Amino acid sequence: MDRHGIDADFERVTADYHRLLVSATHAELRMPTNGTKWTNKQLLFHMLFGFILVRALMPLVKGFGRLPPAASRTFAAILNAGTSPFHVLNYLSALPGGTVLSSRVMGKLMDSTIEHLRERLAGESDQTLELAMHFPVGWDPYFKDTMTVADVYHYPTQHYEHHRRQLTTRRALDI
Repeated sequence: MDRHGIDADFERVTADYHRLLVSATHAELRMPTNGTKWTNKQLLFHMLFGFILVRALMPLVKGFGRLPPAASRTFAAILNAGTSPFHVLNYLSALPGGTVLSSRVMGKLMDSTIEHLRERLAGESDQTLELAMHFPVGWDPYFKDTMTVADVYHYPTQHYEHHRRQLTTRRALDI
């Protein structure tokens, strides 16, 4: 996907996320989701966290992208060895954020995170967008063995759409 498509996805997700937060009742936010152990609010936080993760991952991807592929292949293999503990931590990480943070705070955090990603994406050179590293494919169904910087910018919208289908609020079901 090119930078314009990624940017358009960021804009679309931001608007959709706010619609989901504003339209959900307190009762809906506490309801279980379809296919996860989280409540709707915890899953909404997890969806936000995918964007926060990309912001933190980007220096790593760019750094490994400048090294021989064997370096990131080894790193990805080490991370893949820890897939089971990662899934436990991934699950647990959404519990406090999706319980303590208000919908308003989650919306503001999504805004600032996506705005940061959009600004960074706009400033990336074509050469930087092509830098690539190996990823731990056992960690996420949208991680590919090798991902470019552009792929990593695109990843959180794929993650978002996947989990959006698991929400059980009225608005999420009115797709």
